[in-house]
Amino acid sequence: MKTSFTKRTGGVSHGAFASLNLGTHVGDDLNDVLANREILSQQLGPIQFMNQVHGNRIALIEEVSDEPPTADALVTGIPGINLAVMVADCIPLLLKSEDAVAAVHVGRRGLVNEITRKTISVMREIGPSKISAIIGPAICGSCYEISEDIYQEVVQIHPLAASTTPQGTFSLDLPAALRAVLVGEGVEVSENFECTVESQDYFSYRRDGMTGRQAGVISL
Repeated sequence: MKTSFTKRTGGVSHGAFASLNLGTHVGDDLNDVLANREILSQQLGPIQFMNQVHGNRIALIEEVSDEPPTADALVTGIPGINLAVMVADCIPLLLKSEDAVAAVHVGRRGLVNEITRKTISVMREIGPSKISAIIGPAICGSCYEISEDIYQEVVQIHPLAASTTPQGTFSLDLPAALRAVLVGEGVEVSENFECTVESQDYFSYRRDGMTGRQAGVISL
């Protein structure tokens, strides 16, 4: 079983996308993105990406395809298939058990639509073994400033998401809320967390606007 989280560097992209941008949908040169994905594939093996839409669809993967499924979580029980979730502030959540692995895109909408619980349920249908989780680099509670309306919408469902910026304005701590969801599901949580806004090692949409995407990758 292998897990990894990529950073900005080590690829061929230029400018705002320098240099290991893995997202084909952000305005980068497609040939550069495909070259970056090939660099990663040479390190890890075949990788399945997905077309992420902030929904709650889960795709079961039996083989790696060049046509990415439209989904916000990928699950497989087949060894050797790498599953990737792309982010630039949302949480890259990697789930693993003896029977299956999953890569999950957990942003604000993903937290609200329960993508994590639904993915855990799919994994438990594949096999009953204990699930553990790794939370990767994402925006922290101090940096994710939002409107009061959005704050209230999320905090009503996930109280531990409540946070404030250093200026005292409304913000959301998505990692704290996600940890509570995972613990409530009996999932052991480990951390690979850094704030993507605060660290220049990572792409951050909130910080830079036009930017690339890093990935969390897992295989059985």
